[in-house]
Amino acid sequence: MANSKRIPTTGGPGLTQTPFAALSSENLPQAPEPPTADMANPVAAKPARKNRGRVDILRVKAGRGGKTVTLVKNFVGIGLPEKEQLAKAMQRACGTGGTVKNGQIEIQGDQRAEVARILTEANFDPVFAGG
Repeated sequence: MANSKRIPTTGGPGLTQTPFAALSSENLPQAPEPPTADMANPVAAKPARKNRGRVDILRVKAGRGGKTVTLVKNFVGIGLPEKEQLAKAMQRACGTGGTVKNGQIEIQGDQRAEVARILTEANFDPVFAGG
């Protein structure tokens, strides 16, 4: 029983006309020149580093059994994986432990200067807040 509604898949005749045949590239503008290796202004060649926003760095002792903790908070626009990467970089640089809790990075000890350096390298604007 052959079904007469089937479409043949043997390929059939090829296309007889192309819809792009009438197009021409005569009136199009010229493509821009690619930049050369020895540009006259190397400062303009560097892409501008985007400021990723202000973050607050605090030194906190309250509620931690008298231990000092460096707290980094008020991140805008970054997710948990990137915060965890920043926390690991801070832990390695400071030689201490730390964690990410409630969207904030906690580093053991008073490590504000080192944490600020790492945040500046990551294009954040660190601000020392609190005591």
